[in-house]
Amino acid sequence: MAIGLSTYAFFWRGSTQVEAPMTLAAMLEETAALGGDLFQICDYPAIESLTAAELEALREQAARLGIRLELGTRGLAREPLERYLDIAERLDVRLLRSMIYSGDDRPDAQQAVQRLEALLPRLRRQGVTLALETYEQLPVDALMAVIEQVDDAHVGICLDPANCVAALELPGTVIARTAARVVNLHIKDFHFTRSPGWVGFQLTGCPLGEGLLPLSDMLARIDPAGRGIGAVIEHWLGWQDDAATTCRLEAEWTRHNMNLLRSNVS
Repeated sequence: MAIGLSTYAFFWRGSTQVEAPMTLAAMLEETAALGGDLFQICDYPAIESLTAAELEALREQAARLGIRLELGTRGLAREPLERYLDIAERLDVRLLRSMIYSGDDRPDAQQAVQRLEALLPRLRRQGVTLALETYEQLPVDALMAVIEQVDDAHVGICLDPANCVAALELPGTVIARTAARVVNLHIKDFHFTRSPGWVGFQLTGCPLGEGLLPLSDMLARIDPAGRGIGAVIEHWLGWQDDAATTCRLEAEWTRHNMNLLRSNVS
């Protein structure tokens, strides 16, 4: 089973909130240093502005480090997806994560199916699997109805049960409903607790193994090792008091989560 990191594991360290943001090259080096097998460049618009030479350098670096690259974008609009498939071709990427909605572009189920069916010839030709993520804006049953109607191995589920809690869908239910169609795993743990003062609730991130994510049950149900599914670590880490504290904690979570995930699959 391949495990690795997402750009979301570098959300703060790679942001303009810090004095010297980490580059993709630096993120790749850290992924390798922590024993990662893959790196998902997800919701990272700067990838679109890289030149052909810069993309080639990134591909070569990943190959040298023994890391498989994946990409992530949002939506099912044809032009953006084609652009990311062009980038995928240059980076030798075989998995592209997306979502059905992006901003104001919110296709209904039949429109989503039509767009996916129109994209299938290129996905097949290029050998790319499109992984549509579970998240709170779309009920899991509605997402699965689209996946099941398309019914092609090149379109599957990127499973992230934590996202769906905001729509009051329980992780176990989401895992069971999507298990057969999962092609990518996003791994992040979370707390769902009462807000200070006892008015309302908070859905926040936490280090892996300390929250409500049923990690062992999810891995047993999905069988990522047996099915060749990659597991990508992300974080929901809020900004701390200052950049130094935030970056230190983000690095600690990343190291801890990689070690714990590895211990669950070894």
